[in-house]
Amino acid sequence: MPAAIASMTGFGSGRAGTAAGSVTVEVRSVNSRFLDLTLRCTDDLRHTEGTVRERIAARLARGKVECRLALQRDAGAAPARPNAQALAQLAELARHVRAALPDAAPLSVVEALAWPGVLDAGALDAEALTAGTLHALDEALAALQASREREGEALRALLLARCASIKAIAGALRERVPELLAHVERKLAERLEAALAGPLAAGGALSREDVVERIRQEVTLYGLRADVDEELQRLTTHVAEVRRVLAAGGAVGRRLDFLMQELNREANTLGSKASAIDMTQAAVELKLAIEQMREQIQNLE
Repeated sequence: MPAAIASMTGFGSGRAGTAAGSVTVEVRSVNSRFLDLTLRCTDDLRHTEGTVRERIAARLARGKVECRLALQRDAGAAPARPNAQALAQLAELARHVRAALPDAAPLSVVEALAWPGVLDAGALDAEALTAGTLHALDEALAALQASREREGEALRALLLARCASIKAIAGALRERVPELLAHVERKLAERLEAALAGPLAAGGALSREDVVERIRQEVTLYGLRADVDEELQRLTTHVAEVRRVLAAGGAVGRRLDFLMQELNREANTLGSKASAIDMTQAAVELKLAIEQMREQIQNLE
């Protein structure tokens, strides 16, 4: 069984009960070159932010990650009370605003209560809240990782299918190249013979043997320039390496991205050497398959 391959796209959630209420954690991620973490939490859980960031960084290597933490208080908990000091600060701020903007509407009760720190729910057990938050976070990260691995396995299957397509295109072209080159070389020889027939008939310095030798040299030189066996061999080698990396599993994104560059380079060279429409079409099909792989690889960790 190969090691798991993880996508950078996924979602997970977790919940833990504490004396103060229920802590919920949601973690979602999309692809990114590095770990880009955004943490959003309520004031009750603000003290856990540093610990939460460390826990996430220890579990995830890449991805644009958004984590939301919330505490839902139990219905039977002691009712919240306004914080007199926070209210006084808010009133002072409102006074300054009205002095500068006389037409500003006064704060409503709902707006005042929504201001951070105005509602005082009493002392909370910070240590218990942190433990509950980390428990919920671990559950959310486990669900996120399972989600990322499921998508990673789907991407592995898709990439292997594209590898098979590239190998099939290269194999079919390898079989046809001698025939295609021979046809083009015959056409080239006919054109050269027609072009040199005039000077030969006029009794110039060129003899029949000279013409034949010149045509042979030009056709040989063209055949060397148009030979694509080396490019096809490298394509096959790179495809085998892609399969090996996928079989090994783990964090494969950067390695596969490099291999896509190498595959694309060979496909470009193949296209530049194309001497027949069949070779051009094969180069286009190869580039399309490689680009499809590259787009999916951007999602892999």
